Amino acid sequence: MQERKKRASWLLALVCLLAVSCKQAPQQEGQVTGGAQTGNTVTLTIPNHPLRSEQDLDVLLQEIGDARIVLLGEASHGTAEYYTWRAAITKRLIQEKGFDFVAVEGEWADSYRVNQYIKGPQRDSATTVQLLEQYNRWPTWMWGNYEVASLVTWMNRYNQEKPKEDKIGFFGLDVYCLWESMTELMPYVKEHPELVESAREVHRCFQPFSSDAMEYARAVANASANCRAETNRLWRDVQKLGKAEGAAKSEAQFVAEQNALVAYNGERYYRAAVESNTESWNIRDRHMTQTLQRLLAFHGPQSKAIVWEHNTHVGDARYTDMASSGEVNVGQLVRQEYGQENVFIIGFGSYQGTVIAARGWGAPIETMEVPPAQQGSWEQILHQLSPSDKIIFSKDLKNNKPLNRPVGHRAIGVVYNPQIEHLGNYVPSVLPKRYDAFLFIDQTHALHPIETITVRNEPPDLYPSGK
Repeated sequence: MQERKKRASWLLALVCLLAVSCKQAPQQEGQVTGGAQTGNTVTLTIPNHPLRSEQDLDVLLQEIGDARIVLLGEASHGTAEYYTWRAAITKRLIQEKGFDFVAVEGEWADSYRVNQYIKGPQRDSATTVQLLEQYNRWPTWMWGNYEVASLVTWMNRYNQEKPKEDKIGFFGLDVYCLWESMTELMPYVKEHPELVESAREVHRCFQPFSSDAMEYARAVANASANCRAETNRLWRDVQKLGKAEGAAKSEAQFVAEQNALVAYNGERYYRAAVESNTESWNIRDRHMTQTLQRLLAFHGPQSKAIVWEHNTHVGDARYTDMASSGEVNVGQLVRQEYGQENVFIIGFGSYQGTVIAARGWGAPIETMEVPPAQQGSWEQILHQLSPSDKIIFSKDLKNNKPLNRPVGHRAIGVVYNPQIEHLGNYVPSVLPKRYDAFLFIDQTHALHPIETITVRNEPPDLYPSGK
């Protein structure tokens, strides 16, 4: 145990250093030649700001201004620098701009335990690592890693001097774990007999599938199962109970409703997954947006949220090829709901490095080489501008015609094959409209995963895209 604590402390110290290491300053403005998707060569002027230490984030915090929602992307789920820079931004948003909670592309039940932990008594980093081992569902490394452990430990310490109502929170937005949410809901159901019958019906309907959501999905495809009516009834009954209680909604009631909502939308997601990638994607992103809306409403009209998700979720889908296939995402929906002036979206990307990923669903994780970005891609253009880390603002690119049309932008999922990334890992994007700012890390390194003894492989997370 002592050796494990030493290792956890050492890795957490390493993580803290990653985000603030000094590098050579890039030029503020320069010329770059990059091949566009048409194969033509163009010369671009791209104003940029150096990204060497946390002090360099001053200009980013200034641009964020009074935005109520800040969405922090990532180009992969396995890159250390994306996590450490997002953590650095998150800390400053909390300390300097009064943000209330972090909402992540993770499961509600697992993440709510993290929320309770950071709002509890002060803990050490080794205890935080043990807590994050609960993220034992593949891909375990997304939230079970030392970079997240460093942030969670910081949040726990930050909360110690805060009154209960001012403690910052940590929540999961995703929809996959309907069984876990049903389990978490049961203590609440036992306290409210009027919910027992609808909860029993949901359990009875799902029981034949042994907590395997994809087995349920296949049964739906064969017309031998459908739990839509049961989950819908439970969700409505929990909502009705909250309205009947009248007074301001308690946290217990809010959590019960959220677990019921995960069961309801989770059933819809898996039912759609066997037939339509587009419909299942939209159900998932609409659920994540709905959860974010509920969190903001629960925390009050002045509340502020920080969102951690993949670029494919936070970067406005209307300015990618997702729009042509009818897909929406969180970035688009949040802009439409709250107004673009109240939302600030930050994308991330890199030119080359290493990443944690797997060769297939449920496969062992590997540290893989990320090859140099494809010629003419956004990442290659920024590398050719200067091989250094930088911040770019969309407002400075509005008159840049070559970048106001689709340019390839790399996206790496939890399943990755570097040898064939040119065939499907570049998303055509109008960058100045997809994001409000972009953080470019020229050379990146793999995430530091926490070892998990038992890994649950079903249902497959992030299906079908791995993002």
